[in-house]
Amino acid sequence: MTNNAPQSAVGIDIGGTGIKGAVVDLSTGELLSERVKLPTPKGGEPKDIVGTVKDVLDALSPAGDSLPLGVCFPAIVKNGRTMSAANVSDKWIGLEAEKLFEKGLGRDIQFVNDADAAGYAETEFGAAKDRSGLTILTTLGTGIGTALIYDHTLIPNAELGHLEIDGHDAESRASYAAKERDDLSWDKWAKRLQKYYERLEFLLSPDLFVVGGGVSKHADEFLPLLKLDTEIIPAVHRNNAGILGAAALAARGGRPIIAPKN
Repeated sequence: MTNNAPQSAVGIDIGGTGIKGAVVDLSTGELLSERVKLPTPKGGEPKDIVGTVKDVLDALSPAGDSLPLGVCFPAIVKNGRTMSAANVSDKWIGLEAEKLFEKGLGRDIQFVNDADAAGYAETEFGAAKDRSGLTILTTLGTGIGTALIYDHTLIPNAELGHLEIDGHDAESRASYAAKERDDLSWDKWAKRLQKYYERLEFLLSPDLFVVGGGVSKHADEFLPLLKLDTEIIPAVHRNNAGILGAAALAARGGRPIIAPKN
């Protein structure tokens, strides 16, 4: 970080059930404010979510008023437009979301996919800090979210949870939700994860896997069961990862992102 780079920024993490935000110390990844969390409006309509984000920012005022602002969202984000929608209204699909937020909030933002923000947080402040090469973050939850970071440069919108394995969408078989749905033991779930991570290894030859999502707090139950050539470790920042990553990307003005081409 150069001397004239901002030392703090605001991160907002929009999820299907909650919208949370805080001011972040960009040198340590620590929160400089209380974490504000409000319920995601029922139905997840665009105008309602923008209004709740504004309420979160108002609660952080005045500490975050003049700081860079990053917002992460559960969708493919291409050139500021949301190309999908997970656990929010279908009205987000194809929407000029970044412009909508900027108009509603009255300030510029850095807008990014939530898994990408979480992955970037782990390379800046967490499990993959000071690691070089290709890091792949996977979040094991309702689905499988993924992020690709090469030498601290984010390659956005990697939807690798949707790889086809044995004729099935990978996340339909290997997500944590699939474990619960099929009442799998850790050992049986690990066999499904083994196939998934082996496929990622073959396709991308990563240097490190980082496993996030709430189940990562039980990493000792399943990561040792995986036999991979690539090191695989649990994420450090679970609940705050989106906030940290969005803030860090905002402070850098999007420069660490390799933007997708039209």
